[in-house]
Amino acid sequence: MSKKPSLQLQQQIPEDAYCEKHREPHLLFCDEDQITLCDKCFQSQERKDHIVYGVQEAAEKYRKLFQELLITLMEKLEIAKSLLADEQERMVMVQGEEQNLKEMIESEYKMMFQLMAEDNEMNFESLQGCIFNQNLRETNQSQMVELEKKFHETLQMLLQRLNNVGRENMNKLKESEVRLSECICSLEKITAELKKKCGVSTLALLQDARYCLECGGSPLLECLEPAQITELSLCQIPGMNKMLKVLQRPITLDPKTAHPCLVLSEDLRSVRLRNVPQDIPGNPGRFDFRATVLGGDCFISGKHYWEVDVQKATKWQLGVYEDPARRKGDMPKAYGDKVLLMGVMMGTDWTFWVFPPLKRVSLGEPMHKVGIFLDCKNRQISFYDVTKRLLIYNFTHLAFQGALRPIFSLCIPNAGTCSDSLSICLPNVSSCNVTISPQSSLL
Repeated sequence: MSKKPSLQLQQQIPEDAYCEKHREPHLLFCDEDQITLCDKCFQSQERKDHIVYGVQEAAEKYRKLFQELLITLMEKLEIAKSLLADEQERMVMVQGEEQNLKEMIESEYKMMFQLMAEDNEMNFESLQGCIFNQNLRETNQSQMVELEKKFHETLQMLLQRLNNVGRENMNKLKESEVRLSECICSLEKITAELKKKCGVSTLALLQDARYCLECGGSPLLECLEPAQITELSLCQIPGMNKMLKVLQRPITLDPKTAHPCLVLSEDLRSVRLRNVPQDIPGNPGRFDFRATVLGGDCFISGKHYWEVDVQKATKWQLGVYEDPARRKGDMPKAYGDKVLLMGVMMGTDWTFWVFPPLKRVSLGEPMHKVGIFLDCKNRQISFYDVTKRLLIYNFTHLAFQGALRPIFSLCIPNAGTCSDSLSICLPNVSSCNVTISPQSSLL
């Protein structure tokens, strides 16, 4: 490397590539000092222990490092763009979910007050059948006005809490959007500079080479992750009005609709999976495509409530089904004929979904009992965690027109055995005689 270049090579070396001090060409590169050297500069006492390379060798080394860094930065740029799109989509989803939850809460409180008012009116009418008392009527009306006021106050408090969580989530997502946008701008600028750097001449590429690597690598130290927001599904909605217990029905199962892999108990209140399908006669109303059975009750009007024990099932579906016998044609529709709550255990965690459309509503601890409330007149279906007395999800203004029946489903295992089962809970005799007065608790 220390030999003088040939005359032909000297003619190819630009004027600014010569050492100003010795007028010798810069053919060496000191990696420690990050400068190009001529042969005489290298032989000076201050650099006798430094490691040097030929400029071509050093340039190839750094060009390769630049290209590798460029590939990594381009990958991170794509990740950042994808994450930004996800955050912007989450902002829309969070706003929609917040609005949906507000409607659910308002619907639930309206239903709870309506049940309370109806029961109070029935109790009052029974008393007035004995003797009419105007003062008692006015007192009762005053109590109901006060109760409605308390309902409204509680509702507003819950809506305000949800609004605060929603605002906090949006702020976090907007901050994440700004942070990712800035990161994308920085990455685009650095990648453009590196692309330009890789295309310059040998000596120009070596100029500030290590500094360019350090600056280009600094964005790689920044962690890209989505904003940590509070799941709105974790905002627990009080439910389970005491009147629901009064409306509880002793539902039974219809063996004529049971899938061959299901075994029903003698009292028709429990269903479990059978690993080998039963040889049973065919029936137009029998489910042969999923482990499903319908309830024997058929609802076309009124308010109805039933509870199901799901502790012994790892995958289940509960809800209501539009009776195919009450529609034209015998074949059930593929979609739109049922409303479901689904529970799935994955490892030790539980995920709960509703349908339609398919949507995750919560993730966490298992539920022991699920309550289903059906209001045919208002076309509303609500699902409750009975143990925690919380609303899971409710559907309003449903498009059902025919009669509705309870539906129960288990998941047929792909292999091995399964002992999953569901049990319908009987109404508590004492709860059937409960009288709800205007002074009663909201829940």
